Order: sequence, then structure tokens, then C-alpha cells
Amino acid sequence: MSSNALSGGSESDSVRWYFVDSEAALDSACEALSGCDVIGVDTEFMRETTFYPQPALIQLGSSEEAWLIDPVALSPTPALRRLLGEEGPLKIFHACGEDLEIFQRWMGDVPSPMVDTQLAHALLCDEISISYQRLVAHWMQVHLPKDETRSNWLLRPLSAEQCRYAALDVCWLPALWRRQSAQLGADRRLGWLHEECAALLDSARGERDPDLWYLRHRNAWRLTPRQLAAFQRLCGWREQAVRHRDLPRGWLASDALLMEIAAAMPTNRHELAAIDGVKPGFIKRDGDAVLALVAQAAQFDDQELPHALPSPLDATYKRRMKALKQQVRERAEALSLPPELLATRRDLEKWIAADLHAAPWPFFGGWRGEILNAILVDTLESFE
Repeated sequence: MSSNALSGGSESDSVRWYFVDSEAALDSACEALSGCDVIGVDTEFMRETTFYPQPALIQLGSSEEAWLIDPVALSPTPALRRLLGEEGPLKIFHACGEDLEIFQRWMGDVPSPMVDTQLAHALLCDEISISYQRLVAHWMQVHLPKDETRSNWLLRPLSAEQCRYAALDVCWLPALWRRQSAQLGADRRLGWLHEECAALLDSARGERDPDLWYLRHRNAWRLTPRQLAAFQRLCGWREQAVRHRDLPRGWLASDALLMEIAAAMPTNRHELAAIDGVKPGFIKRDGDAVLALVAQAAQFDDQELPHALPSPLDATYKRRMKALKQQVRERAEALSLPPELLATRRDLEKWIAADLHAAPWPFFGGWRGEILNAILVDTLESFE
């Protein structure tokens, strides 16, 4: 490909694709797309050996053409920032969580305004995690290939098959979205989708609090408050370390290993080494830091410790969870929504914890709040 023009075009399924690896070609692509009212957006990336995803390809497209941008060779240009910013067209994604992370890391911001077709489908069809291939088959009656899903997208040059696959990942999104948006409008749920997508953008622009990671572990309720304080600090330390070292979490220490360390509360390297799963290299590299965190938790006054997490085996907890799940299920069925889209188990756990500790209710905002807040409060208060 020449350094100053779009090239590499191929005709496939009536969609032309162009590989973009120069600033001039990128600006030309942005100019071509600037007149669209909506554009499809997708990314390819690699993440096997790093904490942060490595951008490997950025796909932008209309229903007829797709531009495959090489983020290894290019940085975002002003024209691309305008196209992907508020003044540009509506950006259509599918299952956008990791895509937004890619843009935040590569571009320093996320595309906006945007909608997610997987979320739109969930609001319309009572199915929460549909694949792109199945989504296109459902809405467009077209069957797409899956053969390049596990490609190494960082290798260059990309094959024609990879480029075709990447182009098809965006070219169906504009037409698909038009059908979804019409149905969402008819069902009066378009505002719900925009609320969901705005929350996704806010989340992608922010940084998860590393000190809250401990709450994600399904068995953390087994720990005493003091052990839980150690686990919280160990998880926070691990989150900071893997970001700094750019390593997968499990390469440093799994959640399960950190929980074992917290449960044992070791006071020296010998006790740390006796814990199943702790390897000599971990002790040599990070043993002192881990022991210092455990020691901090051991020295806290009782009033500084976190509340013990509710036990899912406790009868008080089980009665509340059963009642809340029933309320969510009934309302989800009435609205033809997946129950987990309305409220996840983790959401309900927060409500139960608030009830048991007489803490403020973790009210839902927006459309969920209108549907659930009052009934969840009434349900929990009925146990008093």
C-alpha cells in the first residue's frame, strides 16, 4: 500500500474494505464517513499476556464500505477525533465493553454518541448475551462466518480472509440498528437504551476502584471481618501492581490465592510459603509487600474493619434473596426482559447487605429505579 492513499480494497459480499496505515489515508476515511448519520464500529485486540488490551485493528464502516485502521502504525488524528466525538455520527457497536476500553487506551477517550446492539436486543428480545453472528442472523437473516475469531490480529500483513471478517463485523451494524431503533421507539424503550449506553461510557472513562475488587469474589463471605480487611488490601495491591506491570491478574496472583493468604493471615515468609499455591518466586518478588498488608489488617481496631459479608447459606439471607429474585423475575417477565438485565445477583446482594446493616438503600437510577426501587424496599421492609 502506498503511504498516502487508501488501498487494499476488496469486494466481498458487496462490501468494499480498505486497509488504512497512513495519516492521509485515515483522514480520507474520516472524510468519507463524515456524511453518514450512523457508522458501525468494532475493534480487534490481543490480551493473552498483558493486563491492558493491545489494540490491533479499528474497524469503521457504512453498509457499503469498511475502513480497517492499523492502530499499531497510527495515532488518532484530529479528523478521527471529530468523527468519533459528539459532533460526529452515531456510533453503532456490538458488545462494546472491551471496545470502549481499547478506545480509551488508544485515543484517550471513548466514541460518543454510541449505542450497543447487544443491549438493544436484550431490551427487545429477552436475550442478554447474543453473539454478533446470531444477532445478524436474527435481524437481517444473514449468516456470517466465524473462522477468523481467534486470529492473531497483530500480525502484518493481515490476510484477505481476516480483512473480510473484520469488514463484515461492522458493515451490518447500521442497517441492523435502524431496525432495532424503530422497534425500540415503538416499544418506548429507546430512552432506556440511551441510559444504558451513557452508563457504559461513564464507566469506560473512569477507573475501577481497586479497593472494591474484593467484593467480586463469590466466597469472600467466608472470611471474618479481619480476614476480609486483609483480602481487601491484597486485592487492591494486586490491582495496582498488574496495571503497573501490565500483566494478567492470574500471572501475579489469582483471587483464590489472595483469599487463601487472607484466611491464613501469615506473619512471616515461612507461614506464607506454607500456603498452598504460593510459589518461591512470588515470595521472593512480592512476599514482603504481601506480609506488610496482612500485618496492617491484623493491627486494625475492630471499628476499622469492614462488615462481614452476608452468608448465602444463612436463612435470613436466603429468604431475602428468594423474595427479591421473585420480584425481579415477575417484573422482568411482565416486560419481556432478561431478569439479569433488570438486576444482577450482585445488585440484589447490595440491597440485602444494606438491609442487614441498616445502611442506605442502594437505589437504582433511571428506568430501573422506576420499576424496582419501591418494590424492593417494600419487600425487604416486610421482613422486619
